[in-house]
Amino acid sequence: MQKESIKTDIEQYVIDKVKEIRTTKGISQAKLAHMIELSVGFVGNVENPSHVAKWNINHLNRISKELDVPFKDFFPEKGI
Repeated sequence: MQKESIKTDIEQYVIDKVKEIRTTKGISQAKLAHMIELSVGFVGNVENPSHVAKWNINHLNRISKELDVPFKDFFPEKGI
């Protein structure tokens, strides 16, 4: 039986967007973790829909700078 996500729709959207950008740029979870000074385990937990971990605004700011992408790219044009 599959566990239901414990993240809101907007939280999961942002997590999926970060993962999409990360993988498109060929960056592993481990590399991203190193770039933003977090543990590899935390990054993996964020990307796991059944885990409570999620990105906060400071994480997203660092990710934006390190991956050289506009901060707004992590969010939908309109609310979900």
